[in-house]
Amino acid sequence: MYHFSGIDYLCRMDYFKKLLDLLKTERKEDQEQYRQLTETLSVAERRANGLTWYPIAIRDTEMSRGDYLTIEVERTTHHDIIHQLRFGAAAALFSNHDPKNDRVEGVISFQGGNKLRITLRTDELPDWSRDGKLGIDLLFDDNSYDEMQQALQQAGARIEKKEEGRLIRILTGDQKPAFHNGNGSTIFDRLNNSQQSAVRKILDAEDLAIVHGPPGTGKTTTLVQAIRAMIARDGKQVLVVAPSNTAVDLLSEKLADSGLDVLRVGNPARVSERLTTLTLDSKMAAHNSMKDLKKWKKQANEYKELAHKYKRNFGKAEREQRKALFDEARNIMKQVEQTEQYIVDDIVRKAQVITATLIGANHYTIRHLTFDTVVIDEAGQGLEPACWVPVLKAKKLVLAGDHCQLPPTVKSTEAAQGGLSVTLLEKQVALHPEAVVLLEEQYRMHEMIMGYSSSIFYGNQLKAHSSVAAHSLFINDRPLLFVDTAGCGFEERVEGASTSNPEEAALLYRHLIQLVDDLRQHYKDADFPSIAIISPYRQQIDVLKEQLLQASALQSLGEKISVNTIDSFQGQERDIVYISMTRSNADNRIGFLSEVRRMNVAMTRARKKLVVIGDSATLSGDDFYANFISYAEQRDAWQSAWELMGV
Repeated sequence: MYHFSGIDYLCRMDYFKKLLDLLKTERKEDQEQYRQLTETLSVAERRANGLTWYPIAIRDTEMSRGDYLTIEVERTTHHDIIHQLRFGAAAALFSNHDPKNDRVEGVISFQGGNKLRITLRTDELPDWSRDGKLGIDLLFDDNSYDEMQQALQQAGARIEKKEEGRLIRILTGDQKPAFHNGNGSTIFDRLNNSQQSAVRKILDAEDLAIVHGPPGTGKTTTLVQAIRAMIARDGKQVLVVAPSNTAVDLLSEKLADSGLDVLRVGNPARVSERLTTLTLDSKMAAHNSMKDLKKWKKQANEYKELAHKYKRNFGKAEREQRKALFDEARNIMKQVEQTEQYIVDDIVRKAQVITATLIGANHYTIRHLTFDTVVIDEAGQGLEPACWVPVLKAKKLVLAGDHCQLPPTVKSTEAAQGGLSVTLLEKQVALHPEAVVLLEEQYRMHEMIMGYSSSIFYGNQLKAHSSVAAHSLFINDRPLLFVDTAGCGFEERVEGASTSNPEEAALLYRHLIQLVDDLRQHYKDADFPSIAIISPYRQQIDVLKEQLLQASALQSLGEKISVNTIDSFQGQERDIVYISMTRSNADNRIGFLSEVRRMNVAMTRARKKLVVIGDSATLSGDDFYANFISYAEQRDAWQSAWELMGV
């Protein structure tokens, strides 16, 4: 099995101090990058970078807790731009007439589709808000860093406490996890042997269980069954978290589909009717106490609007009347807050499963709660300090993920090299192998596509299920191919921090067009296989997208073809995957291709055909790529680019 360097087991006394120092370094770098990005950009550029909604229109206003004003806004154009505005993020309403001065800060309390609600730190809209040219700017995310810092400080303070500190001591290597053996004979329908072992490990664990789920092994299915089994046995509420909203959404839907009562805290990234019904807002709207709440809110707003109608110069009687109206509005809002709290508490209490992001585990609705079991899915993609936010709520922790795929993004090179890029999952797999179950059977890839990844990363333990082991696009098609450009003169081009290789891109399309011609004999456009074109380099992705527009033979396939970076495809799969390796130089420089976990992700996206295009002369300087090329040659899966060029 592949072992990663950089795990630094510190003195337990220094464990959290070291993490706090790394987090401080990362925060500083993140702030600086954000400052550079926002201070020099126009509103159109900020919008293109996903940091701004502009223009927007205010659709509704209402009073909220603490005399703050909540407004609902809608972005009126540029609906197709992917943005970073999310529930809980700090943001500001601004006027582009004078954006530096005309702005009010607040927190996003809901975001869905092209609408969001933001609670502003003011009790009434400023005058400039009536002059148009309004937008919403995302502010730097201090809240997430504050939550992570606080969690690390609390963990450090609790580590010596007998009961509260037990799980912390296990996770920092001072104690071993414990297991009781009571479920060995339990059979779980529709689960394979390793999946059943994982569920039993979770049920038997007193404090820590780890599900190592390589690509396509049914990790989500396994977790859902384990959570159902725990709730059926113990009747206790379970907190389920993941680093991204998308991962939380997937699990929330699967858990709800299995018949569990799920509360999705925060707002989903994907707007679907199924997900929306699981949110706090939706459950509150359906609560039988909501009718009274709406009536009181309307009344409070009416009183407040009446109070604001008084002009600035008025006499004693008007002043007293204005004060009375404000007092009455505040009294009603106190009643509203009490009723809202009752509704929230009622919904939270009845939920069998609560789902949230790692930071969302401290959402105001559940901040005060602890749980018998906390499940962290995709734990290989979560920063360790963020994982401690939900860990502190747990008596028992279940980690699920794959530390052999991409780690979380760390913006500071210094923090990454210091150990921040090493995840809690990776540390626990090394510390507590007795807590780990590897899911061994995968349901995605042809066995030849799977084989190299299995040998390098998973100790040759992965096997392909019979339904996929030999599946192919058509009879006698080769599921794996390495197209070797060595000697073709396809030199890479370096521009700034990125690299491209236009000639390699052109060769890729020549090969793909030939394959598509062959496939048209077997498929109609409607059921045509899905295709991913992947490269590690964003500059090469731009080249590939540009060349795709010129490839008339591929235009009819439309959305069947996706072109993006490896990182963007993590968690996805396609029938056919092309990887453009891009690097080709006389010095055997491969840059961040040396992060082989990134290549593990790329190579395991393909179901039926994987085509890797690269320069063996450049790549073979690294053992990982030299061995992959040998793996392809031994399986008659090597082809020279000269053949494609008709030479």
